[in-house]
Amino acid sequence: MNISDSMREILAAESQAIAAIPYTPDYDKAVELIVEHVSRRGGKLVTSGMGKAGQIALNIATTFSSTGIPAVNLHPSEAQHGDLGVLQPNDVMLLVSNSGRTREIIDLVMLARNLYSDVPIIVITGNGDSELAHTANATLVTAPAPEVCPLGLTPTTSTTMMTVIGDILVVNVMRTTGFTRSQYALRHHGGYLGTKSRD
Repeated sequence: MNISDSMREILAAESQAIAAIPYTPDYDKAVELIVEHVSRRGGKLVTSGMGKAGQIALNIATTFSSTGIPAVNLHPSEAQHGDLGVLQPNDVMLLVSNSGRTREIIDLVMLARNLYSDVPIIVITGNGDSELAHTANATLVTAPAPEVCPLGLTPTTSTTMMTVIGDILVVNVMRTTGFTRSQYALRHHGGYLGTKSRD
């Protein structure tokens, strides 16, 4: 297969997977948790994931921070060595794990709830029947779809879906809070977006 054909095949597979992501009322619950705890109570969003999912969690945190929702990314292993101290009352957690069985993330839930028993947890996962999913206040499940990696192993389709779910949360939180262009400009002083937001 040449690169052109491969590209079309990958685009079709990932587009189909994205379109199949199911809506559930947990999306409404997740948006409300973020708005309530961060926008109204003055907490922050704490994201976490391991490996490739951790990179998605970091991207979600930085996007939220730029759109009026203070967010930090917490490495699940470093959390066990003191970084859990970043978690405070009124925070909400967003955890990303395709399998829903990532040991470091399961442990993070236990550690976080030992510190603050009522911390709300939102989960993005490919396994809605996993241990992690069952611990969450809101579980957002990706569509069942194979990775486009020829080995069927490398996180590709799954991370694309996780990124899109993050975008769904960001956009709907922005709409709920009424985040404006001028507020965006205050957070973007440099670069192309900073200039464009002040046009």
